[in-house]
Amino acid sequence: MASLHDDVLDNGLSVINDDAENLYLCDTLPTTFTHASDTYKLGTKELDGSVDDITGPSDRTGGGREVVIAAITDGVVDAEGLAGYYGITDDSTSRLLAAGSLASPQTIYVSNPFTTAEFAIGIPDPA
Repeated sequence: MASLHDDVLDNGLSVINDDAENLYLCDTLPTTFTHASDTYKLGTKELDGSVDDITGPSDRTGGGREVVIAAITDGVVDAEGLAGYYGITDDSTSRLLAAGSLASPQTIYVSNPFTTAEFAIGIPDPA
């Protein structure tokens, strides 16, 4: 059976914690930096490394490690639509660091800030 030390898992997740600059809400699952930051972008939240926008890596329920993205209450809506996905990017190097589905898709409107619940991005322990 394979085994990975927590440090190995943490180093993969630390890139998200250390390098993430923006979280984009998207209407389609982004698979590239351009998809997240332009093509499918509906909303933007700048991730400030000086606050706890992203915490961890830490133990993951069920085994493994995770980083937690804090709840957002003040995201900027760039275009109206049904946001069902997120993309987390390092804009300085044009990298899409993580992407996935939101737990609760939401219709967002330009006149209102967008909000999201806290969510985790994790790596399970090897089987």
